[in-house]
Amino acid sequence: MADKPNFVLVPDDAEPEPAARGEPAPAGGGLLAVLGAAIARLPVVGGALSARMPASPPTQAPGDAVRPRLIFGFDATASREPAWEAARRTTDALARALPGELDVALAVHGGGRLHTFTDFTANPGTLRDRAAAITCVSGPTRMLPILARALAEPGMRVVIYTGDVFEESPGRGRKLADEMGRRGIRLIVLHDVADWTARRDAELFLDLARRTGGCVLPFDAGAPGRLREILAAVAVYAVGGRDLLESKSATMPGALVLLRHLGGAPPS
Repeated sequence: MADKPNFVLVPDDAEPEPAARGEPAPAGGGLLAVLGAAIARLPVVGGALSARMPASPPTQAPGDAVRPRLIFGFDATASREPAWEAARRTTDALARALPGELDVALAVHGGGRLHTFTDFTANPGTLRDRAAAITCVSGPTRMLPILARALAEPGMRVVIYTGDVFEESPGRGRKLADEMGRRGIRLIVLHDVADWTARRDAELFLDLARRTGGCVLPFDAGAPGRLREILAAVAVYAVGGRDLLESKSATMPGALVLLRHLGGAPPS
């Protein structure tokens, strides 16, 4: 029996409908074709890239209840290499916080497209291996296809997005965020403002996150320990909501940070 691929190649889809799923990328030349070929040659631990997205890559047997799901989305354009290095070293914190209770997928854009959407997994080692196989590619940002994909997945609770600038349609972003809010899918943005130009988009990221009931947190590539604490707290929030997060606040430093940005610290 062939090994299941770790990655699927997501087609270029600048304006997806919220519930739409991708189709195979069209054949042809140009920059995207070159980038697609380069991505296909990336080394992958335990599997190979596939040119087609599965309808819904399950992590459980058919008929079982879907466990809570979280997407860790990342802007991996060329200028983001140092930030991506910090983030991928800490991805396993998402699965280690509540072992076996949360399924996590990585969604990464670069080269002007969402090029990687992994299978959901609850295995921290698998998650780290998948993150290690991703490299940064130049091009404009593509956050919105990640939000659209979240709306098409069952069991979704939280999307974490790490990025610096927003280069898409604000109107479409608000439409997707509003729909996420209606479905109870929270957007938590880890905003990297190491480059001063990123500060111009702070209000927009905050608007999108608040429309879903989420928040914006600072991203510091130089503090991987704090990033790991925040990711662990977000995982707890994805599984048990605010109540579980408050119950963990005495022993989990990231829980206090997240609660404060969500709108209030736990009761004393």
